Amino acid sequence: MQVDQDVSTNIEFGTDGWRGVIGFEFNISNLIKVVVASCQELQFQYSDKVKSKKIIIGYDRRFMAEYFAKSIIPFVNACGLEVILSSSFVTTPSCSFCTREFGILGALVITASHNPYNWLGLKIKNFQGSSVNKLFTKRVEQRIKLGNITEPIQASYETKDIKKFHIEKIKSFFDINFTLERLKSMNIRIFMDAMHGSAANSIDLIFNGKANGIINGIREDSDPYFSGNPPEPLINYLDELKQILLLNSKEGIRTLGIVFDGDGDRLAVIDEKGRYCSTQILMPYFINYLGLKSKNNFPVAKTVSGSDIITKISKEQNRNVYELPVGFKYIAEKMINEEILIGGEESGGIGFGDFLPERDALFAAIVLLNSIAYQEKYLCDSLDEIQKKYGPSFYNRIDIDFSNQSKKNIVENYITQNIPKFICDYPVKNVSKIDGIKLRLNDNHWLLFRFSGTEPLLRLYCEAPSEEILINSLNWSKNFIKDVIK
Repeated sequence: MQVDQDVSTNIEFGTDGWRGVIGFEFNISNLIKVVVASCQELQFQYSDKVKSKKIIIGYDRRFMAEYFAKSIIPFVNACGLEVILSSSFVTTPSCSFCTREFGILGALVITASHNPYNWLGLKIKNFQGSSVNKLFTKRVEQRIKLGNITEPIQASYETKDIKKFHIEKIKSFFDINFTLERLKSMNIRIFMDAMHGSAANSIDLIFNGKANGIINGIREDSDPYFSGNPPEPLINYLDELKQILLLNSKEGIRTLGIVFDGDGDRLAVIDEKGRYCSTQILMPYFINYLGLKSKNNFPVAKTVSGSDIITKISKEQNRNVYELPVGFKYIAEKMINEEILIGGEESGGIGFGDFLPERDALFAAIVLLNSIAYQEKYLCDSLDEIQKKYGPSFYNRIDIDFSNQSKKNIVENYITQNIPKFICDYPVKNVSKIDGIKLRLNDNHWLLFRFSGTEPLLRLYCEAPSEEILINSLNWSKNFIKDVIK
């Protein structure tokens, strides 16, 4: 394979990996540069910790993902590493889990996660089964700038069913038959929406083909356009799931929807009342259930954009709460260095300390179903109780296109230098700069300005004690920055 070593694209890693539009930023020349630099850095940082020379290569369901995965094998070989190629499309958490369980050096996953259909990218996983940290990716970027491209070496490689191994381990944590029987007795029907992504066809494997009629998979077929929307578990992209839930919700039967993103590491839920539940709502539910059941006082890790209710429930259980920058790699680092009950981010990623230092939507989904079955209580009823005790809390996020990345510092400086004393008649009590600029106004009430690490977007986040205050606060934030972002 001929590689153009003169392609001059500035390759930078975002919140989780490197991504770009296929045929533009993401092309075979740039991918090989990233792969070689990643392999070199994996060996440099971890060869004294892991004696294995093996590395997993996985890929999602995107256009040409399998082709790119196979194309990089000779360059991984050229770095002196041995390849284990996933036998089919696979979730990113499957690659992370198997890397740790196999005791190998790391994993490279060809995926663009939740980005639009015309994007692809690469995620790097370390031997501990988590995303590499920011220092690692900075060093990869430095290696790329050195232009160190090696000649490909054609060699044999191993093919392995990564997905099956991961799912068998998930099953071992639960009484699958009990969960299924209890859900059946509760007259609840669950619909798992794969959004045409890598989590497709997992339900039959987890429930041994016995879940038909009780737990059903939808949008499991391959569609490189992802039904015309990004494979991101946001309410605007879930019309088909909402329609199916409505049609199947009959007298005496409740319906629940669980949706995964494109590479299966994030999820959202539509509860039995038809309400969209992001991680802001699910994290408190998991902490409330697992925290009381676990009998330990392990801390909870959340990102700066996480709900205040996460903190309230954790502190009531005498748990410390770590508030971290956005990006699960920061949570994973905490999970690796100490015992953590659960870690989660606003965008849908949830990880469990007793399973993997990585977000895993399939594992989270089975924890959710098991908790409903174990408590014999519908999710909507538990959520209502949490809101009544710790709320009220309402949340939303607005994404603003921001293609002129050179103006990021100007916008950040403007916000920092013009922080008001009041927002919609509420005093600004505190300013945090852990990641972006967060303005705290009151209990369950804050605003956050933050640039996305994966897309050219300026994100405006808000939690508020009523829908009216939420809308007013977000409108204020848009007006506040409208002149400077032009």
